[in-house]
Amino acid sequence: MMKLELDESIKSWSKYAKTYDPIKCASIDGTDSEPHDRAVVRAINSEYHPNRFVKGKPECTIFVSRLSRDTSKETIKEFFSKYGKLKRFRLVKDIVTGMPKGYAFIEYEDERGAEEAYRMASKMVIDGRVIFVDFECERLLKGWRPRRLGGGFGGKKESGQLRFGGRDRPFKKPIALELKEREERRLKEKSRKLRHNERYHHRRGMHRKSPTSHRDDSRHNSQNRKDENNGRSCSPRSSEKTSVHTKRHRSPSRNRRNRHYSSDKKKQRLYNENMSGYSAKIL
Repeated sequence: MMKLELDESIKSWSKYAKTYDPIKCASIDGTDSEPHDRAVVRAINSEYHPNRFVKGKPECTIFVSRLSRDTSKETIKEFFSKYGKLKRFRLVKDIVTGMPKGYAFIEYEDERGAEEAYRMASKMVIDGRVIFVDFECERLLKGWRPRRLGGGFGGKKESGQLRFGGRDRPFKKPIALELKEREERRLKEKSRKLRHNERYHHRRGMHRKSPTSHRDDSRHNSQNRKDENNGRSCSPRSSEKTSVHTKRHRSPSRNRRNRHYSSDKKKQRLYNENMSGYSAKIL
C-alpha cells in the first residue's frame, strides 16, 4: 500500500506545491508520508483561517520580502510602479517598536502588473539587499499554514526546519522519476538514430547483402573476367555484350597512338626504299 501511494505521488509530482501539505512541504522531493520533526506535527494539528479583513484581490497581490530595514515606502513604490499601476501598498511594521519587519504586500490594479512584477522584480537589488518576490499564499494556497505554526516556505539549514514547494525552495525531482525520464530519453534517442539510419540507407540505395551472396557475386564476376581475357564467353549474348562494351569504352587516345604508329612505319619504309635506290645509282 505504501509503494502504491509513493508511485501515485511520483506520477502527480510537481515542482511547486498546488495545495499546502505540511508533511510533503517538509520533504525535499514532496514524497514523504510521515512527519520527521515536531514542527510538522504542530502544523498538522493547528488550524489557520485567513484574515477576513484583508482587502484586495489575491491574484493581484504580491509579497515582497528580504527588504532592508532602512528602505522607505517611497523607494518601494517607485521601484514597483514601473511594472504597473499600484492600488494598495502595506509595509509591515512591528506593533511594539514601529520598525519595519522587512517585508511588504503590494496590490496592482490588474493581474498583468502583478505577474510582470513576479517575473521581473525577484532577485533585484534595493538599497543593497537582494529582494524576494512571490504571490500571496495566505488566500491563494489551500491549507496554508504560516511559519509561526510550523508551516510556511523556505527557511535556513541551520534551523533544521526547511520547507519546500515554494518559489524560494522548489521540490527536487524524485530519484525514481529521474531514472524513468532518463530511460525514456535513452529509448527516444535510440529510436531517432534508427530512423535516421533507415532514411540514410533508403536515400543512398544501400541495401545490405548477406555474406554468402556477396561471395557468390564476387566469384561470378572473377569468372567472367577470366573468360573475357581468354577470349571465351559463357554465351553468345555475353560475347556481344563484351564486344560492345570494349568498343564503347575504347579511348580516343589509344586510336590516336595507333594511327601515329602506322604513319611512322610508312615513312620508314619509304625512306628505306629511297636510300636503296640512291645507293644503286651510285654503284
